[in-house]
Amino acid sequence: MPLPIDPKALESGDIGEQRATLEMDHEAAVEHVREVFTDAGFGVATEFSPSALLNEKVDAERDPYYVLGACNPNMADRALDATDGRIGALFPCNVVVWEVEPGVQTVYHVSIMRAARLLGMAPDDEVMADIIADTGELVDEAFSKL
Repeated sequence: MPLPIDPKALESGDIGEQRATLEMDHEAAVEHVREVFTDAGFGVATEFSPSALLNEKVDAERDPYYVLGACNPNMADRALDATDGRIGALFPCNVVVWEVEPGVQTVYHVSIMRAARLLGMAPDDEVMADIIADTGELVDEAFSKL
């Protein structure tokens, strides 16, 4: 089944992609990202280590990889209203930290607000545009302080 959108036609801004490199050990990077996103107005609703799980369950031998499920309650509330609750299937907004090599970590995020609009789960209207802009400002603030 062909995709209705050509993924190669999307640019990083279309999905609100953000990436940063941190030169510190993995555990310190996870703590730093948690603090920076908390200071920017996000709470960490959930967090887990897929690498630890996969290494334990299937001997994957993965390098450290950690997911912080960040959430700004005001933005989440607005987005739920704007999407008739459907965007909740994408909650929380994930910020991922993975070890590229010892002492070098990548921090990565994509906007679930933008993704929801591309997927047809959110309206392409002014209300959603405002939510995307407001959320984007918070994420930009956090990434600027990484």
